[in-house]
Amino acid sequence: MATAVLIASGCVAAQAAPAAEPAAPGTFTLDILDINDFHGRIAQDRDSAGAAILAGAVDTLRAANPNTLFVSAGDNIGASTFASASQKDAPTIEALGAGGLDVSTVGNHEFDRGFKDLKGRVIQSYAKASGQDGADFALGANVYDKATGEPALKEYAIREVNGVNVGFIGTVTADVPSLVTPTGIKDLTFGNELEAVNRVAKQLSDGDTTNDEASVIVVLSHNGSENTSCGTIAAEKTTYGELVRGASEQVDAIVSGHTHQPYNCEIAGPTGTERPVVQADQYGTTLGKISLEVDEASGEVASSSTELLPLAIKDDAGEWVYTPNKSVTQIVDTAITESEKVGNQKIGQISADILRGGKEPGSDRGVESTLGNTVADIHLWATSNEDFAGAKAQIAFMNAGGLRADLLYGKDGTVSYKAAADVQPFANTLKTFDLTGAQIREALEQQWQPNGSERSKLQLGISDGLSYTYVEKAPRGEHIKDITFNGEPLDEKATFHVVANAFLAAGGDNFAAFAEGTNHADSGQIDLDATVNYFKSHDVVDPAPLGRAMIAGTDWAKVELSTTEAEAGEDIEVTVTGLEEGAQITASSFGGELEITDIPAADAQGTTSFTLPIAEGTEAGDYELLISLVQRESISTIFTVVATEPSASPTPSESASPTASPSPTQTPDASGESTGSATPSASATPTDNGNQNDRDDLAQTGFSASWIGMAAGAIVLLGILLLLVRRFGNKNSH
Repeated sequence: MATAVLIASGCVAAQAAPAAEPAAPGTFTLDILDINDFHGRIAQDRDSAGAAILAGAVDTLRAANPNTLFVSAGDNIGASTFASASQKDAPTIEALGAGGLDVSTVGNHEFDRGFKDLKGRVIQSYAKASGQDGADFALGANVYDKATGEPALKEYAIREVNGVNVGFIGTVTADVPSLVTPTGIKDLTFGNELEAVNRVAKQLSDGDTTNDEASVIVVLSHNGSENTSCGTIAAEKTTYGELVRGASEQVDAIVSGHTHQPYNCEIAGPTGTERPVVQADQYGTTLGKISLEVDEASGEVASSSTELLPLAIKDDAGEWVYTPNKSVTQIVDTAITESEKVGNQKIGQISADILRGGKEPGSDRGVESTLGNTVADIHLWATSNEDFAGAKAQIAFMNAGGLRADLLYGKDGTVSYKAAADVQPFANTLKTFDLTGAQIREALEQQWQPNGSERSKLQLGISDGLSYTYVEKAPRGEHIKDITFNGEPLDEKATFHVVANAFLAAGGDNFAAFAEGTNHADSGQIDLDATVNYFKSHDVVDPAPLGRAMIAGTDWAKVELSTTEAEAGEDIEVTVTGLEEGAQITASSFGGELEITDIPAADAQGTTSFTLPIAEGTEAGDYELLISLVQRESISTIFTVVATEPSASPTPSESASPTASPSPTQTPDASGESTGSATPSASATPTDNGNQNDRDDLAQTGFSASWIGMAAGAIVLLGILLLLVRRFGNKNSH
């Protein structure tokens, strides 16, 4: 019995070595095993099986059915973990080649280092690793040379299985220009996938053997759905929805990628015939399997079935269900050893986890994150510190999709070179440029993506000093409300010097406002180097706070305080309502000096409460209390610390002194006698007026007597001096 370990939602448990179903007479079963978005996850890590186990699973399934092909829907490389990224993904290409990969389309990340690198180094490396035409691992039927309009990549590849030609048409999302640095693909255009698929499918089915023929046709599309419901996917109004519904009837199956989702569906084509549409999650967690029952004589597909096979599974004895491939294991081990030479070096320290957005960090790119803001702070520092020779940047932006791992505190907060590289694995150059305040507003508005985009919102990390409020559900172009810079309203007519990575600076992720900036310049630094230098220059790096982007008003929650004014040393009781059941919040105030994280989760009514302590010695003034739904939205409210009330006046017995000076004036009382007006600090109670007057008279008598005594003493002393003068004066005259 197999035990599944960390299986992604939607996956179906697998048997260790599923036996091939007996084919109907005159047919055979063609199994197509597929991966997508592997992203260089060559080492086993949590739910990522690693390249050796992946290859071992392919070995096992091929042994069960020799009529098996192993394919990929792109993004094999790029955004990789350090073991591969530190060596430009050469270990991933070598491991996939040794693991038996037959065919692959390109993904957007295959263009990370530019088209020249793809056409040269990458394709050549696949050829060496596989012993096949390297171009078969970089298919792209909708990628065209801008100058000639001709295909810039190989459009399809054919593999013969049991005497039947199986054709694979590769395509990639037409959004590539917004997903990679434009300068690297400046000579390319990316066309409509559906048009390219139908054009090539027609060629492979036209009966003309001079231009290649295929009886079975499979599309490898680096495009996909954000949904996992087959009904939703079949009806969605996106370019991917158009592809799965409109691809030629000659297409027998569609293998997808790009959106990192697990689904295995049967969706009707243009004439109503259903066919497999699958995506196998991400990072080598899952192996997709499409089984096609193929007529041996005609090559027609009679029936089909699909399943998703989790890979990182162990049996009851704790052994891997799929035995790792030994050759690939050696490749991975060598890669890890090489990367560890530099990867284990400590570059700095953090005080707490610094995380991506979402309840599960990294699951939501549409919300503010501590990591996004921290990286923006790092990029700003790198282009504004005293050692930076260029024009100093004032504001920094960071794209959520460029953050591929979290910085975790672990045992002692140590951050290694490898950990920093995993966060930003693309080696993007930092670019500085000028934007007007109006263009900054436009860029912030562009966080809400164009209709039909893969994600409806992509949150920007922003550097310290810039903040704004927004309304989530607002008409396009009207989300952003108040923007401040260094505590003052942003001057939208002024020009600001900003910094972003090369991807964003060129308008990546549909942030066209950045590309429209002026005076773009290379800072001479890549993101990883900037991060390493930042850590070396700071003893401890704290997570940047949430709250730079705040919901206008209380759209998602309401904060109630037991009092809005309190003295130092007192507590304020805080109640938050309007949350979802189980929601976790944090609270901070005093500019981050107070952080409360152990707040109870919201109850069934969406309410939670906590105590806000105000420390002794807190200065009087207004303070902001920031409430943050963990790794999501933030709202705030203001409370006031009032000055401590002065202590009560001392009693007469404590402050009156028998030697207190009298008032400078004396006023007659009702009986005509003179009385003294005591000072406020020595005042007596009204019932003590008679005694107080007696004390004043005594004080005055004593004062007069002392002066009389002093005058008499002075006269005596003067007489003695005169006698002495006379005596000595007579003596000297003799």
